[in-house]
Amino acid sequence: MAEDKDSSAEKSQEPTPKRLDKAREDGDMARSRELNTLAILLAGSGAMIAFGPYMGDVMGEVMRQNLVLEREHIFDTATMFTHLNSSVMAGLRSLLPLFGVLLVAAILGPIALSGWNLAIKAIVPKASRMNPASGLKRMFGKKAVMELGKALAKVLTVAAIAAVIFNLNKERILNIHTEPTQAAIIHTLSIVAWSVLAMSCAMILIAMVDIPFQIHQHREKLKMTYQQVKDEHKESDGSPEVKQKIRQLQYQMSQNRQLGDVPDADVVITNPEHYSVALRYRQDSSGAPVMLASGVDFMALRIREIAREHDIPLFESPALARAIHFNTKAGEEIPAGLYMAVAQVLAYIYQLEEYQAGRARAPELAADLPIPDELRRDT
Repeated sequence: MAEDKDSSAEKSQEPTPKRLDKAREDGDMARSRELNTLAILLAGSGAMIAFGPYMGDVMGEVMRQNLVLEREHIFDTATMFTHLNSSVMAGLRSLLPLFGVLLVAAILGPIALSGWNLAIKAIVPKASRMNPASGLKRMFGKKAVMELGKALAKVLTVAAIAAVIFNLNKERILNIHTEPTQAAIIHTLSIVAWSVLAMSCAMILIAMVDIPFQIHQHREKLKMTYQQVKDEHKESDGSPEVKQKIRQLQYQMSQNRQLGDVPDADVVITNPEHYSVALRYRQDSSGAPVMLASGVDFMALRIREIAREHDIPLFESPALARAIHFNTKAGEEIPAGLYMAVAQVLAYIYQLEEYQAGRARAPELAADLPIPDELRRDT
C-alpha cells in the first residue's frame, strides 16, 4: 500500500545525492545515443581523411597483385592460397588505423556525458526486461515516440545533406573513370570521407537537442516524492525516536558522571531550590575554580543531598548560581567575569570553617556579589 501511495504521489522533490549514487550503481545514468553516433561518425570520417591515401595505396597494390597473375599461378592451388593470405593481411593492415579510431570513439562516446561507470547490476538479466507487456509499453510509450521522431529527423537531415553533396560533387564523381586506377581509388576515398564528415556534422544539431533532453528526462525520472525524501533521511540519520532515546541516555550518563564528582567539590552554590552548582578550587593550582556539576530541579536536589552526605558547604546565592549554570559546562573553569564573586564565596567558606573550629571570628560577606550584567540570568 505504501508503494502504491508513493507511486501515485507527485514527484516534486529533486533527487538526493543518495538516490543519484544508487542510480549510478544500478547503471542508470543520462546517456545520449545521438552523442555516441556523432562521436563514431566524426572519428570515422576523420580517420578516413587522415589515412585515406594509405588505404588507397594498399588497396590498389592488392588489386594489382591479384589481377596480374601468371598463367601457371592460376592453376596452382598453393600459389593462389598464398595470394589470398597476403591480400587478406594487407587489407587488415590498411583498415587497422580506421578500426582503432572507431574503437576509441565507441568507448569515449558513451562516457562523455556521465563519465565512466562499471555497473554489474546493469548487465544482470531481469524478468521485467523479458516481459512482453513491458516491451509493448516501451514500444508505444512517450520515449518510443521521441526516438521515432529523432530517427526521422536524422534520416531527413542526412538525406538532404547527401543530396546537396552529390550535386556539388557530381562532375568529380563522373570523371573518376578517366583517372588512373591508383589515383581513382584515392580520389574516391577522399570524396567518400569528406561526404561522410559533412553528413556527420548534421548530427551535431541533433545531438545538441538530444543531450539536454536526456539529462532532463533522467533527472525527472529520479525525482522523489516528499515521503520518499523523508524516509531516506530517516534511514540515513536514524529514527527520531531512537535519536531522542540516545540523547536521553547520553544526558543521563552525563548527569551520573557529574553527580560522581560532587564529593570532590569545595562548595555548592544554590538558588536555593531550582539551581545547584558544585565548585572545586585547588589552592596549589594556577587555574580558576572548576564547575564539577550543575543541575536544575531534581538534579539540583540530588547535588544538595550528596553535598550534605559529604559535609560540603552549601551557599545560597540565586544570581551567582544561575550565572555559573548558564555560562559554564561541567569540567570547565568559570568565566573570568565571575572570578571576584566566586573568590568572595570561597573566602567566606574558608573563614566560616575557621570560625567553626574556633580559630577566627565570624566572617562577613557583602550583600551583593559582583556579577557582570552580561553574565546574569533572571530565570
